[in-house]
Amino acid sequence: MALNRKMIMKNSKNAEKPSFIYRDGMTAEKEYVEWLSGVKTRFRQCQTKAAIRVNTAMLEFYWSIGRDLVALQAEERWGTGVVKQFALDMKQAFPDATGFSLTNVKYMKRWYLFYNERDAKSQRPVGQISHQVGDLLQKEGKGRRPVDQLGMPEIFGQVPWGQHIDIVSNCNSIDEALFYIRKVVENGWSRPLLNASIDANLFQNQGSAITNFDTTLPISQSESAKELLKKEYDLSFITVEEVKKEKDLENALANNITRFLLELGRGFSYVGRQMELQMPGGQTFFPDLVFYHIPQHRYIVVELKAVKFIPEFAGKLNFYVTAADKLLRGEADNPSVGLLICKSTDKTIVEWSLQDIQKPLGVASYQLQEVVERTIAELENLKKHDDEEI
Repeated sequence: MALNRKMIMKNSKNAEKPSFIYRDGMTAEKEYVEWLSGVKTRFRQCQTKAAIRVNTAMLEFYWSIGRDLVALQAEERWGTGVVKQFALDMKQAFPDATGFSLTNVKYMKRWYLFYNERDAKSQRPVGQISHQVGDLLQKEGKGRRPVDQLGMPEIFGQVPWGQHIDIVSNCNSIDEALFYIRKVVENGWSRPLLNASIDANLFQNQGSAITNFDTTLPISQSESAKELLKKEYDLSFITVEEVKKEKDLENALANNITRFLLELGRGFSYVGRQMELQMPGGQTFFPDLVFYHIPQHRYIVVELKAVKFIPEFAGKLNFYVTAADKLLRGEADNPSVGLLICKSTDKTIVEWSLQDIQKPLGVASYQLQEVVERTIAELENLKKHDDEEI
């Protein structure tokens, strides 16, 4: 039977303190409501941990199957049809179990094999675990062992099987695969978001901007800060015709701020455009765009240039970052970072320009929507040429 409850006021003295009366006479005061909320949170965490344990157990089993097929050289020993036969035997023995299709068993082998040192084309293992995964195991206290005794890195257990399949199917290196695994774990990426990030070449672009972070940020922060910036920003939601000068680019981004935030990446929060930075003497300055990166607790000052990078740009952005640190940065915030997005860059000129800059700056380029101009006459000529060939 459903419980009836109604709000009451205990007395005028405690009028602001609500409590609940249940059918059985139990009174739920504020302390109970807070405790109940905490219990619910712990239960959800318990459910999550239980799901991770189940997922981990399944993945460890899949890993062991892949390891056995590799270490036992099953196909060489029992013939090329052994994988298919194994899948059939397991399905017959466990008809209600999922995961023993021929395709999935092949993925088990492929998954394990991907993370071992291998010939780039044949993916033939050489008998030792890759250095990257070996480092993971050492951090987890498992040490280095022969390939036939190798356990699965614990971090893998936090990633669903389907996403493991997508990672090894679409990544070209172990570094790239581990990059996406960490992103899934740290940011809770769904499978569609993972695939969208792979399609957008996030690994190739993320952290590829030219920076001076190694010399201007603490070692503990420099690598993570590099991951915030891309070598090139895809602004294909803006056409070439829209951008004739810097102000046009700024206006276009401000009008498409949601899409720009998606391009910047997870964790960026928009603070403002042409945000006023007033000096103690009263003079004011206005950087193009200001963002705040929530996970890293730092301001990102963005300057836009519709032309190729020149050294003078670095000095101006250095000043803006200094001003952001003085006027915006709180006690709990990490050092602010400057990002200069130009039409194009020259690596050597950028590196030399940043060499003696004291503030952490990064320089990247952008790509607008390319409008392919073909006149009607050109199209007609092309069609006519095709007709003549036919």
